[in-house]
Amino acid sequence: MLKLLGQRLVLGILTLILVSALIFAVTEWLPGDIATNILGQQATPENVAAIRAELGLDRPPYERYVEWLRGAVDGDFGTSLANKRPVADVIGPRLWNTLFLAAYAALIAVPLSVFLGILAAIYRNSIYDRLVNISTLAAISMPEFFIGYILILFLAVQFRWFPAIATFKPEQTFTQHLYATFLPMLTLVLVVIAHMMRMTRTSVLTVMASPYIEMALLKGLSKARIVVRHALPNAMAPIINVIALNLAYLIVGVVVVEAVFTYNGLGRLMVDAVSKRDVPVVQACGLIFAVVFIGLNLIADVLSILSNPRLRHPR
Repeated sequence: MLKLLGQRLVLGILTLILVSALIFAVTEWLPGDIATNILGQQATPENVAAIRAELGLDRPPYERYVEWLRGAVDGDFGTSLANKRPVADVIGPRLWNTLFLAAYAALIAVPLSVFLGILAAIYRNSIYDRLVNISTLAAISMPEFFIGYILILFLAVQFRWFPAIATFKPEQTFTQHLYATFLPMLTLVLVVIAHMMRMTRTSVLTVMASPYIEMALLKGLSKARIVVRHALPNAMAPIINVIALNLAYLIVGVVVVEAVFTYNGLGRLMVDAVSKRDVPVVQACGLIFAVVFIGLNLIADVLSILSNPRLRHPR
């Protein structure tokens, strides 16, 4: 098991290095010249050469990549081209906002989806099971921005229960934070809950077809007890994987939701940085998203291994 965990860790590190090189290369291939965009009308050949030398653009790309990666490991992502501030200072508050929204949605979506999936497995082919399947298929079919605009139309415009713009101010209390970000949180919950609920139902029903489950039924145990005590622990591996993927989406895939609700998160910062050609900020945001996605998948692999008795106790 330790060997398998080590292989997963090494594979995750190699994947992260490859993704970091891809992020750096893609930002290098963006059309236009950064120095020319910065100078604007003052872009004379002399000024452009001076700016390129100042930014290190006159050096080979591989040297700049190694320097950027070394600085990123130390927490130094360079200086923003838009406001001349350290990139870490620009990203810090936005990252906290995104993590807050993702944690808010995860604390509701994960237990609710597992609970609904277990109920759907217990009452298989019932009216409840069919209604849940129809509603989750509908939620999966609709894009995030459409769900967000529907929630704004009814809950913010017509009934005026929640604000349409998710403001996040330091002077707000924790309760005010929860209230202000309720609509983007609900949008994310409706998007991710369908995948996790359906995977929970499918995994539990797959285990329910095992011979030892049939023996438990013949002994007279209740179906609910069989699902919770016997089927669910053996169905945890795929459930953990889909939960990890959706948790990664809550952090990495919130760009559209943050744009819809004008939420000052990391995804919206990345979109603004792309429009301003603020390459250091774009690279830092992309690398953070990659670290989160690969890290959560690595954690899911480890938890799946630990939840499998055949790997914990090899013969």
